[in-house]
Amino acid sequence: GGFDKVITMVDDMIDVLKKEQQDDDNKKEYCAMQFDNADDQKKALERTIADEENGIATAKEAIDTLTEEIAALEAGIMALDKSVAEATEQRKNENAEYKDLMASDNAAKEVLTFAKNRLNKFYNPKLFKPAAKRELSSGDRVYENMGGEITTPAPNGIAGTGVEAFVQLRSKTRDSAAPPPPPEAFSAYSKKSEESTGVIAMIDLLIKDLDKELVEAETEEKNAQADYEAMMEDSKEKRAADAKSLAQKEGAKADIEAELQKHEGAKASATKELMAVEKYIMSLHSECDWLMKYYSVRKEARAGEIDSLNKAKAVLSGADYSLVQT
Repeated sequence: GGFDKVITMVDDMIDVLKKEQQDDDNKKEYCAMQFDNADDQKKALERTIADEENGIATAKEAIDTLTEEIAALEAGIMALDKSVAEATEQRKNENAEYKDLMASDNAAKEVLTFAKNRLNKFYNPKLFKPAAKRELSSGDRVYENMGGEITTPAPNGIAGTGVEAFVQLRSKTRDSAAPPPPPEAFSAYSKKSEESTGVIAMIDLLIKDLDKELVEAETEEKNAQADYEAMMEDSKEKRAADAKSLAQKEGAKADIEAELQKHEGAKASATKELMAVEKYIMSLHSECDWLMKYYSVRKEARAGEIDSLNKAKAVLSGADYSLVQT
């Protein structure tokens, strides 16, 4: 009865030791669970960051590819526009050359036809085609009836050559002069006629060559114009297709750039969370490492203390511990 107070104190000490052990058990379980949860979070965030990095790399690669394709399309459109401009300039030059050739050849034909007609006047009168009579005004007719002489104004000439004016002057001189004397002999006339026939035949050959050249030039001009128009149509279609493709690729690039920003934002957010988790894990180590390291030692020490207290309590309670052991 005299040791009841001491026994109560021993019981209290045993209860304290048991409570401390229970606290250690709870703390150990808490630390293990927190470490597991934090480790799971860390691994999940690391996977997220890796995924976002892959997404960033893929997006950057796609952007680089699209950038090259866009540059190639833009260069192609510029080259196409340049080729169209060059083709247009060339077509203008060719058309100008064609018109010049047509004008010069037609002028040459007029000159040759005029010359042939003048030769026919003297050597083949049946084939001669007189020039159309000039229509006089009423004033000119009055002037002519009063003895005046109406002069023919010199035109610009055939196709601007001035040949027609020259021929008219020669014609007027020839008409006003006395007619040539008849040939002295038939042989001389025959020889002159043969020479004129040869000249006329040469003129006809030249006119034929000019006609051939005109036909060939016209054919070449039509073909060149047709080729040019076909090229323009093809270029128009290609430019429209390239412009459409360019717009699509620029749109795709803009979309991927937006995705890239999302990936970079997600990576930054996950990285920030990972830093917080790692900081929390560091705090867990500060909080739990000592307990986890010495948990078994502390548990064993408490068990020994409890056992000793129980033995002391038994002694104080009058129990013969030694007898109990035997």
